[in-house]
Amino acid sequence: MWISDKWTDYELIDASGGERLERWGDYVLIRPDPQIIWSGDREDPRWKRAHGVYRRSGGGGSWKVADFPEFWTVRYGGMTFTVRPMGFKHTGIFPEQAANWDYASRMIRTALERDPGREVRVLNLFAYTGCATVACAKAGASVCHVDASKGMVGAAKVNMERSGLSDAPCRYIVDDCMKFVRREIRRGKKYDAVIMDPPSYGRGPGGEVWKLEDCADELITLVRGVLSDDPVFFLINSYTTGLSPASMGYMLMRSLGGTAESGVLETDETGLPVTDSGLILPCGASARWSASKYL
Repeated sequence: MWISDKWTDYELIDASGGERLERWGDYVLIRPDPQIIWSGDREDPRWKRAHGVYRRSGGGGSWKVADFPEFWTVRYGGMTFTVRPMGFKHTGIFPEQAANWDYASRMIRTALERDPGREVRVLNLFAYTGCATVACAKAGASVCHVDASKGMVGAAKVNMERSGLSDAPCRYIVDDCMKFVRREIRRGKKYDAVIMDPPSYGRGPGGEVWKLEDCADELITLVRGVLSDDPVFFLINSYTTGLSPASMGYMLMRSLGGTAESGVLETDETGLPVTDSGLILPCGASARWSASKYL
């Protein structure tokens, strides 16, 4: 398992009864998590005095306790990210993804060190608030950040600014990711690395509902069309229960075709250490293809 255990400003304190007890800087939040299907004693006193408590209700939910500011910041690896509790339980950061940020940064730095004359162009699809975009830019890559939400792209720009990367080479695109990739293919644009973290379900440009497990193979195959002839890595992450790390790895290697032979595939779950139990909470699944010469 790829464990995100280098945080100081974030801590998963406890996990019990379908909920996380988390510390985000100076604030403690309780949020639902469907992966937590066990019950615990909840002996930690912070279960009773959290600054924020999100409860599900019917098809939605809300913050029943909200004793926190509109936003605040946390730091990771020299980067600064905005925490902003939203109306659908999210905070703008998926802390378990830190292991993937570290991986992408390491691959970019290695590629630039071993081939100083090259540029590493990263395409970050479904890029959300841009934590991975910040990590890649900080490592020295030029990034194309794509998300369908104008608000999330705006939040990504703020994270870049707060991390001291306002002048880093980054293109911000508000668009449907698949439509954008199809246009890039027609334009002949190429990228040396791809990061994808698609949602489990969503709506297409015509309002049609799609599920990731139904279109993951099509999506990966499509994005292969913008991968350069000298790629550095291809990373896909998913929180969809029906997509195992191995199944994503299979689709990735099949789509890469002959390029797959010049690299190494790794697949695993992502996880967060739980302070009170000493155990690891599984949080998602990732598949990574890495060019052998940069490992």
